[in-house]
Amino acid sequence: MTTGKVAIVIPARNEEDALRSLLAEIPGDIAEWIIVVDNGSSDQTVQVARAGGAVVASEPVPGYGRACLKGFQTACELGAETVIFMDGDGSDDPADLPLMLAPVQEGRADMVIGSRVSARAERGAIPLQARLGNWLVSNMIRILYGARLHDIGSFRVLRCSALEQLEMHEMTFGWPVEMIVKAARAKYRIVELPIHYRRRSAGRSKVAGTIVGSVKAAYYMLRTTLRYTRGMHV
Repeated sequence: MTTGKVAIVIPARNEEDALRSLLAEIPGDIAEWIIVVDNGSSDQTVQVARAGGAVVASEPVPGYGRACLKGFQTACELGAETVIFMDGDGSDDPADLPLMLAPVQEGRADMVIGSRVSARAERGAIPLQARLGNWLVSNMIRILYGARLHDIGSFRVLRCSALEQLEMHEMTFGWPVEMIVKAARAKYRIVELPIHYRRRSAGRSKVAGTIVGSVKAAYYMLRTTLRYTRGMHV
């Protein structure tokens, strides 16, 4: 499969076991670069990433959005034209990569988002509290910004030039929401596709795996959703 200059960005913090399996699953002809962003890991995440053939970028300051931005900047520096964001816990299935890439590369979409709440998702892969939070935020985005989505998944694809124009600033778990809101306001063609979302392959989720993590993520997502209704651009 020839895809041009594609980079896969994987933010990771203490994901050595899951990352080892994930990197082995990614087809060699999908992307020119796999970039693992080490977000302050204390385990062997960096060593596993390098052993798996990934480019390692370091972002020691914790923050999901901060790690994503570092990965995107690294992709641009390497010369990527299209960027794919995947989680490092193995929940995003690399078998879906061709499906996710096609609409952008064929010019049918400006951004593709993988929906984790379709019939293709593994039962129990998303805890109830995460489902409720995503349902709430998705509906608010539909009402406020007109983007008809069912999920705020992190598995997504877009051209580097398109992402650069969004001028991302959110360094927290609000990063995925900011991207969607700004894309909707810019009239991007957003396509949502059902993906084979899986239970994480190892370890415990730092977000959905705890009530505190879920509440914190929900707060940042809601805050980001509402921020742009007030005309704020920070």
